[in-house]
Amino acid sequence: MTTDRTGDAAEREVGGSTPEPSALRGRPHREQALQRRHLPLWQETILLMVVALGLAVLIKAVLVQAFYIPSESMEPGLVRNDRILVQKVSYWFGGTPRRGDVVVFKDPGGWLPPQDSAGPTNTVAKLMEKVGLYPSGGHLVKRVIGVAGDTITCCDNQGRIEVNGVAIDEKGYAVTDGQACYGPMITRCNWQAGPVPAGHIFVMGDNRAHSADSSWHICQGTDCTHGDEFVSTDLVVGKVFVLLWPRDHFTWVHRPHSFDDVPDRSPSSAGAP
Repeated sequence: MTTDRTGDAAEREVGGSTPEPSALRGRPHREQALQRRHLPLWQETILLMVVALGLAVLIKAVLVQAFYIPSESMEPGLVRNDRILVQKVSYWFGGTPRRGDVVVFKDPGGWLPPQDSAGPTNTVAKLMEKVGLYPSGGHLVKRVIGVAGDTITCCDNQGRIEVNGVAIDEKGYAVTDGQACYGPMITRCNWQAGPVPAGHIFVMGDNRAHSADSSWHICQGTDCTHGDEFVSTDLVVGKVFVLLWPRDHFTWVHRPHSFDDVPDRSPSSAGAP
């Protein structure tokens, strides 16, 4: 009897100090799996670069894109060669530009001189442009003055642009550079545009005496094309929301309240350009 109890105790002692076979078998497998998951540094670097480029392309395609100011037409707020960011979310799901928005749009054709239409020239800059990390050429930056259905008139007895009969106070962002009105680009302060066709906008630069904008393209005779002053909303890339660079120019870009009292007009009454 004594021998049996001693044997049982020995078995319990041995059993308590010996790991389970299954635990011994599982540990090497886990260590091997961890070793297999660890990539060499150069592979990790390539993987991170591919992911970063993919994210940059995705962001450019659907969220944010960088541009630069190609001319003096948006002074004083946006100066030539300022770097800006444009967000595209506002115009998702049927959203369209609103009066007062500062927008970037593709050249409708002949609005830009060749030197401003050209993008970056060196290979690295071209690649960065493709993924949205370098400002693109061939685009314009203007402020939306009229949307579908609107009629724009220049000007009242104070030199102010009127939209649907309402005079717009633009002193907070636009300048005339000594001209008599806020629409001087076709040599006189007496013109009318519209109704703006459905799917189009009427745009102007804030530097009104130095902006080849919609007012500049109004057809005043027979040797021109009526409707060239309107920009298709399909060409609009997005809305400027921040002046990013240079650092001392940094500011958020907001829609002014100048157009709040303008009544809407039915775009159905507007014809094709």
